[in-house]
Amino acid sequence: MVTAVDSSVLLDVLLNDPHYASASITALRRAAAEGSLAVSEVVIAEITPVLEPGDLPQFLADWNLTFLPSTEAVAVLAGEMFRTFLERGGKRGRVVPDFLIAAHAQLLTNRLLARDRGYYRDYFHQLRIWDPSAPSAG
Repeated sequence: MVTAVDSSVLLDVLLNDPHYASASITALRRAAAEGSLAVSEVVIAEITPVLEPGDLPQFLADWNLTFLPSTEAVAVLAGEMFRTFLERGGKRGRVVPDFLIAAHAQLLTNRLLARDRGYYRDYFHQLRIWDPSAPSAG
């Protein structure tokens, strides 16, 4: 079982979020026990600003996170879902990274560990999502 990890979960841990850190740590440990953990380019880009320069490799190693490079198919799927988002009246902007993360997880892993605000499930129907903050997480 390969679990893609969203930046929301890793930022919970890195920033010791008072509401979500505990659930995210528990979910990360459980997911690691069930298989491997993977991150995409987008996730690395989103967590790097909160790390000290040079600390990324150690953070990834500490959590047994493996960098899994993206593919052209991932970019195309993200673009197709983003087009649907725009056709539904969504605005251009911040959501593109989330579409890339979800497409990466759907095509290259078995599930995504993320705090989902709803649109992962709305646009990526084949993506299995594990929201550690949900009452029935897992």
